[in-house]
Amino acid sequence: MEELIQYSIQDEQIAILTLNRPEQANSLSAAMLEEINQTIQEIKHDENIRCLLMTGAGANVFCAGADLKERRFMTDEEAKQAVLTIQQTFTEIESLPVPVIAVINGHALGGGLELALACDLRIARAGAALGLPETGLAILPGAGGTQRLPRLIGIGKAKELIFTGTSLRAEEAIQIGLIEHISFADSLMNDAIALAKQMVKNGPIALKEAKQAIQSSLDHDLQTGLTKEHEAYLRLIHTEDRMEGLKAFQEKRTPHYRGK
Repeated sequence: MEELIQYSIQDEQIAILTLNRPEQANSLSAAMLEEINQTIQEIKHDENIRCLLMTGAGANVFCAGADLKERRFMTDEEAKQAVLTIQQTFTEIESLPVPVIAVINGHALGGGLELALACDLRIARAGAALGLPETGLAILPGAGGTQRLPRLIGIGKAKELIFTGTSLRAEEAIQIGLIEHISFADSLMNDAIALAKQMVKNGPIALKEAKQAIQSSLDHDLQTGLTKEHEAYLRLIHTEDRMEGLKAFQEKRTPHYRGK
């Protein structure tokens, strides 16, 4: 039986979820989406996991989005539900309390880019193509693309990319803030893990509160966002991790955070 996703743990704290349908461009079949959702729920309740890396198998494609071969045989109602399931899955990924890094090992077009947009950060292989070509198929990016892309790169540029269906190479994408890092294929995962290690050495509760404060600010005005930031800070005041951080600073040593 085909293993639709691969899941492993690096250094006890960094989870790696790999889309494993390289011969189908790592497209999101209904069965794969079900497995992704199950894994996301496991990560959500695993206090040992402090960062998630999401990547694709193979050297050519990160994710091609929906499995269009599967969708050809769907009724209109089934197609509507399929789109909603992908959108909800990406929202679950975005809602994970820990940082999520998209490790874009190859082209990320359509739903593949929308998956990357649902992650907190994006590191892409040099030369990888990124874009939302849906309008060329007489549809629109329906898994969060019209909402997350403008928030990330600005309304005007997002409209241009969506209206024209143009794709960009990673070298262009980094210039407009679509991705944060570029790496070569043979060092991509190592570079992503190094980035994750920079995060997981910090206070895990603080990371979760910081992510939530940033995410919530997108739905509120500045003053409400500042209030939420202050509330998040107050929740950290009495944690053991904060006291450990102060003590380690005074003793000039590396802190050992326990998530308490």
